[in-house]
Amino acid sequence: MSHLVRAEFRRLVATRLWIWAVVAAVVFGGGLVGLLTVIGPENVNPPLPGMDTEAGIRAVLGLAGFGVIVPALFGATAVTSEYRHRTISTAFLFAPRRWSVLAAKLLVYLVAGVAYGLITTTTAGIALYAGMAVRDIPAGATLDVVVGLLLRLVVAMAAYTVLGVGIGALVRNQVIALAGLGAYLYMGENLLLFIPEVNTAYPFLPGGATAALTNFTALTQAAQGAAGAAPQLLSPPAGAGLLIAYAFAAALLAIVLPQRRDVA
Repeated sequence: MSHLVRAEFRRLVATRLWIWAVVAAVVFGGGLVGLLTVIGPENVNPPLPGMDTEAGIRAVLGLAGFGVIVPALFGATAVTSEYRHRTISTAFLFAPRRWSVLAAKLLVYLVAGVAYGLITTTTAGIALYAGMAVRDIPAGATLDVVVGLLLRLVVAMAAYTVLGVGIGALVRNQVIALAGLGAYLYMGENLLLFIPEVNTAYPFLPGGATAALTNFTALTQAAQGAAGAAPQLLSPPAGAGLLIAYAFAAALLAIVLPQRRDVA
C-alpha cells in the first residue's frame, strides 16, 4: 500500500492538474470573497447583509463554498483519466488487488482535498480582512467565528474530493463524469431549490448539506422569494454528518465497483 500511495502521489505532482487546482482555490477563495467584500454584499442584487454583521460575514465566506466543484472534478479526474489513457490496466496488473489501487487514490486525493480547502480558506480569510480594511469597516463576527466557518469549508472540500473519486469510479468516462458533475452541482441542485414542493429534498442533497455546514442561506432565501417557500436547512453538525456520509458512500463505491468490472 505504501508503494501505491507514493506512486499515486508522484502521478499527481507530475501533471499540471494540481497547478490548476491551486489557481482555482485562490480564485474561489481570495478572488471571489475579496471582490464581494470590496463591492459590499449589501450592494448586490438581491442585497445581502452588510459586512458589519455576522450574517454578512457568513454570506460572503459561504460563497467560497461554490468552489467545491473543483475538488469534485479533481477527484473524478483521478480515476477517469486512468481509463481514458488506459493506464488503469497497468495499475491493476501491478497490484492485482484492485481495491488497494482505489484505496491509495482515495487517501492521496483526500489529502489533496484538505490542501485545496486550506488554500481556499486561507486566501479567503486574508481577502476578507484586507477588503474590510480597504473599506474601513469593522468585522461583524469575531475571529473564532470566522475560523470556524473556514474550517467547515475545509471539511466540505475534502468530502467533495472523495465524492469525485467515487463518481469517477462509477462513471469511468471522463467527459461524461466531468460534465455530469458540473451540470448537477451548478444547475441541478440549484434549479431543484426553486421548484415548490420538490425543493423539500434539497437539505438532504450534497449541496444542501454543504449549505447547512457553512451556514450559507443566501440560496434558500432567494428561493423563498421566487418559489414562495424554502426548505429548512439542517443544523451544521447534521450537515457535516450527511456530507461525510455521502463521501463514505462514494469511497465505498470507488473500492467495490472495480472489483468485478471489465477494465475496458
